[in-house]
Formats: sequence, structure tokens, C-alpha cells
Amino acid sequence: MSMNTVPERLAALRAAMKANGVDVYLIPVGDPHSSEYLPDHYTSLTYFSGFHGENSNFVVTMTESAVWADGRYFVQAEKEIAGTEIQLMRMGEPGVPTAEEYCGKVLPEGGTLGLCGLTANCALVNNLKKELEPKHGSIKTLFLEDELWVEGRPARPATPAWILPKEYAGFSPAEKLEQLRAKLKEQGCTAQLVGKLDNLAWLLNLRAMDIECTPYAMAYCYVTPSRAVLFINQARVTPEAKAELEANGVTLADYDSILDVMAAETEPQTVLAESATVNYAVYQVLENNPALTVKDAADPLLAMKGVKNEVELAHLRESHLRDAVAMVRFQIELENRLASGEQLTELTVDEILHKYRSADDKFLVESFGTIAAYGGNAAMMHYHATPEDHAVLQRKGFLLVDSGATYMDGTTDITRTYPLGELTEDERLFYTWTLQCHIDIAKAVWLDYCDCHMLDTIAREPLWRHLINYRCGTGHSVSFVGNVHEGPHALNGRNTTLMRPGMIVTDEPGVYEAGEVGIRIENEIECYHKADNQYGTFLAFRPITFVPIATSPIVPGVLDKEQIAWLNDYHRKVFEQLAPRLTEDERAWLAEKCAAIGC
Repeated sequence: MSMNTVPERLAALRAAMKANGVDVYLIPVGDPHSSEYLPDHYTSLTYFSGFHGENSNFVVTMTESAVWADGRYFVQAEKEIAGTEIQLMRMGEPGVPTAEEYCGKVLPEGGTLGLCGLTANCALVNNLKKELEPKHGSIKTLFLEDELWVEGRPARPATPAWILPKEYAGFSPAEKLEQLRAKLKEQGCTAQLVGKLDNLAWLLNLRAMDIECTPYAMAYCYVTPSRAVLFINQARVTPEAKAELEANGVTLADYDSILDVMAAETEPQTVLAESATVNYAVYQVLENNPALTVKDAADPLLAMKGVKNEVELAHLRESHLRDAVAMVRFQIELENRLASGEQLTELTVDEILHKYRSADDKFLVESFGTIAAYGGNAAMMHYHATPEDHAVLQRKGFLLVDSGATYMDGTTDITRTYPLGELTEDERLFYTWTLQCHIDIAKAVWLDYCDCHMLDTIAREPLWRHLINYRCGTGHSVSFVGNVHEGPHALNGRNTTLMRPGMIVTDEPGVYEAGEVGIRIENEIECYHKADNQYGTFLAFRPITFVPIATSPIVPGVLDKEQIAWLNDYHRKVFEQLAPRLTEDERAWLAEKCAAIGC
């Protein structure tokens, strides 16, 4: 059977479902480590459905199929599944069931749901079990994706694994293991199975390039009071890294041996395994081993790495300044080439940015695929220009550029919205209101009992006044030399984490009017301790991103005095920080961009 189109792939999947006695099959966006960005080997949902979004599930029955997309991907999903039988489920919209609820609804009485135990995390399976219970349904772990997607499937990644030096990380793997063991003891556990790659990378200072734009190695780590076993493809570990890991008390085992080794483990332990991040296959093995008592609790590593240590913070500030110089040089070149009449596209933006960032001797990789979106394209929050589908830049409207890089000493994420010429009144107002939101959270001061979702409302208020909202969070945490999105904190309507000094978060409100315009202004900001007094402990933010914010689109009379004062002070700091790193011509350009504005 031909397998070149989505309908053909769905037909093959249904035939395999029938052969395996499965009524419903679920394919999550997922790999064995609950990664946000997937190695190409694990993009089964895209292969079978054609949809490229994150945070999604694809459910197939014998007669229908549906894909779930969140607000960031509504427009993109419609486009990508157009012409197929697949129904779009808009997550969070009234009356839209969750994937788990849908499975419960479409499963016949006493039916069987199939899924891959390695790519479905345990929390997803637990939710499914609840929904299938009324129908007396059962779950069968299968590997249909592996059986059917053979031709042209990318291999599992195995890039060289290396150790980030302590001079950047602040602590050695042995020191971090001791910190983890102390935290486990507090949680009533003696051991942990670490499955999430960002947590594992931080714990062992382990880095590789297994995921595009994300410097991690596919691996698991089992930590007990006396041992730390790293399950990894050993052929890809450099001799230096192997020696360093062993010197830090870490032994190596083969990646594919994880299920057999954990099944054969005889040392009694109370093992912390977070169901949201440990895959169902591994979790089942742990639960079925009589020597192990499994405790499903929050992974302490997330909170540990969420607060950056002093060494990491010092390096982050420095890497952001070098990144800012690249951003300045990018903008100068972009403006000069547009002014000369050269025809540029969204793809040109990526090329120029890469040229300046990669010239840095500490540059590792872009921290995510650059989003360069002109005009209406910017209304799609995660739009990516391709050689087949991209816009030509014109001398009017806005160009939104969301980009970043990972260096040996930090990870950056920044968005600027550049006016390319004449703007409509609406464009100018949307820009000004977005800037108000950005400034309001940047200058916020709060008592330390306020959690992230309370802070998120501060950022939205200027847009809410005009009955406008954005369907995403205001900001996310960023890893140190790692993935561009991490936890535990994020500025959104659901996150109840308390911000703490040393936490980094992005400040990126926006306006997204479908087909018309998209505007976002983003800095990374650092939470710091502002003061203690009779009322308690006050916290605040300070920027670690120092790049000019366009002032020409600002509508006069909208920003209040405090917002104008913040913006002028920010630009004064941008000039102070960057001027010594620039040429004379670049300094003159920067002085103009950082000029104070009146009311």
C-alpha cells in the first residue's frame, strides 16, 4: 500500500488497529522523555496527521479522527489538515472535549484503546483510564508507529555527549547529585528515576545536540543514595565526558536496557517518578517491581534548576549582552538593505541573524527556529517561513522577529516588532498597548506571596481595557544552556508557582489579529529581592535583555508618565551596556534608537 498521503497513512493505521484488536488509537506529541520539542524520529503525530504543532494529541477510530491544537496553532492546524477527514479540536474553547474525554466517548463498550507506552507519559494514561472506566475499556501498549513508519523515518539521534564545565554550571555533577539526594529525603524518597531531558542535563551538566535547537542527550538517570546510573547510547559519550561522569560517581548503562535493568533491580527503594514526565512503559516497570515503592510527586529538579545560581546568573547577563550586539548589527543591516531598495524576505532575516550570532566563539545553536513574520503572518504565534511559503518585506506595516541563541554561557530569547514604513492607526495603537503591557510587568513590584498567575494579570490589564487578550502566556522560564521553555514558573493564568529571586522569565505580551497583524515585544527578566519591611518581602523584576525597542510607532498621549520613565531609563541602560562593545558608527545608530521620548 502506498503511504505518501495522510489518507493512505490513516488507512494503513486502521488496518493495523484491526489486526491488533484495537478500536481507538492515540498518538500524542511525545518522545520517551516528555520533551517539548521532539527529535525528528518521534514526530509520528505529524507523519499520520500532517499537523506540526506542540502540545497535541491525535485520536483515530475506525470511522473518524481528530487532532487537538491549542490557541497558538488554531490557524496553522486548519491550514495543515485542510482536505482531510481530520476534525480540529480547539483546546480550551467552550464545548470542546479533551482528547481523553473524546476517547471515552468514542470507545465502544468493553473496547480497547492502543498507544505507544514509550511516547505516552503516565499522567496521560492515568487520565485515559478514568475516562475509559465507564465503558469498561482497556489500554493496550503497541508500537504501531514503529511498525508503519519505516520508510524515510529519521534515525534516533546520537550526537556526541559532553559535560558543561563547572565554571559555567556553578556546581559539579557530584555536588548536584548530593543536592538532589537531600531534596529526595525531604520528600520521603530514597531514589529517583529522572526521565526529563532538561532536568537530567542540569543534574549531570550533560549536553549534546539530539533535539533541534536544544542541547540535550536522550538518556535516563536512576539515582539512589549510593549510585547514579546514566542510561545512554554509550558510543556517543566522549572519553572525556565518560571519565568526568565516573569521577563524579556516575556509571553508564545502555539506553535501551532501561526497562530490563529497572525490572531486575533488587535494592529496595522508595522511587520518585513524576507521572507527568516519566513514560508509561518505564512507570509500569517500576510499579511492577516488588523491590520498589513508587511515589508520584513533583520532580524536585525542576524547582532546583528554576532558580539560577550566582554563577549561572553572571554568565547569563554576559551572554545576553553579546546577543544584544548581534541583534543591533542585525537591525542595522536589515535597515540598510531595505533602504537600498533590495528585495528581502522573511527568510533573509534568519540568515542575517545567524551570521551575527554564529560569529560569537561561545555560540552553540539557535535556541529555537527563528520566527520572522511580516504583516498578517505574525498573527500566527508560531509561524515559520519556509522556502515554499514566505512573505516579501514591504516598506509598510510591521515585521515581527522572535529569535534566540544558546551559547556556552547562556540561552537567550527575544522578540522585537520593527516598523518597516507606513503604519495604520490600528497598528500603532496595538503596538502602543502591547508596549504598555510589557512595561507594566517589567516594572511590577509585589509581595512574595503573589504567584505567577496573579502577576500575569498585571501584564494584560492595558489590553483588557480595550477588550483585547492574547491566547498564550505572558512569559515562560528559560533554561541555562538548554531548552528555551522550562518550568516550574511561567506567567500565565494557570501557574501558581511563587516567583523567587534568581528565577528568569520572559516578558512577552502581544496582540494577534488574524490575517491583519501580530505584535510582540519580549525581554528576559530576572526576579530579584527588592526590600524587606514591616509589610513583608517585596520582589521585583529587572531586564537581562538590552536591545532597543522601537519608539516611532508609539501613539502620543497613551503611555503614562511612569511607563515613559521606565522606557527612557531602559534605553539609557541599553546604550550604557552596549556602547563599549560597538563601533563608532554603530554607537551613533544606537544613540538615535535609544533617544528619550516625551509624553
